[in-house]
Amino acid sequence: MTRILVVEDNPDLAYGLRNNLEIEGYEVEVVEDGSEGLTRARAGGPDLIILDLMLPGLDGYRVLRALRDEGRRMPVLILTARGEEADKVRGLRLGADDYVTKPFGVLELLARVEALLRRTAPSGGGAAPPEQFGVIEVIPASRTVLRDGRPVGLTPKEFDLLLALLQRRGAVATRMELLTEVWGYSAAVLSRTVDTHVAELRRKLEGDPAAPRHILTVRKAGYRLEK
Repeated sequence: MTRILVVEDNPDLAYGLRNNLEIEGYEVEVVEDGSEGLTRARAGGPDLIILDLMLPGLDGYRVLRALRDEGRRMPVLILTARGEEADKVRGLRLGADDYVTKPFGVLELLARVEALLRRTAPSGGGAAPPEQFGVIEVIPASRTVLRDGRPVGLTPKEFDLLLALLQRRGAVATRMELLTEVWGYSAAVLSRTVDTHVAELRRKLEGDPAAPRHILTVRKAGYRLEK
């Protein structure tokens, strides 16, 4: 059974999330502060985390940073009541895979949870062969990326985005195509989502992120990967 950890200090919201997720067949654990959430994420190895940003003890940003710094790659969906785009972008830059702004509809949240789990589930088909560009090697079978032979820690969404660009063999991918393919839905989510993840890929994989040689912007169109 798929296990979901909910880290939310509002008891009414946490109760509603647990009920709706359990109705969908998920096994759900709820904790109400960031420190306990980090402990349970480390110990329980959930398949997905729903993480509020404003938490007692340890805020969601620090929980997220700690998990990603430790190399834990389970998808993380952040919940925020903040309306500022900068707060959402900060969460995405720290390694969140998606976000929902409070108040949100239950059906929207369930759709995003399903999309995240679907995108990170092991593939039942034959694994694609390794790919290489510059000093970067991408191994789809193990979802591993190497730079000069050393592992690079990518979030699940960063890896999926890189794979989507690679599979186009140099062709341009529009932002909407990437949102639909990588995030699993076509709703008009945060306009900076794709851009933020591309910036993180460049930071981790390019020799000079400010002048990338491989992950290129195509003005007024989208992005493409040049080998």
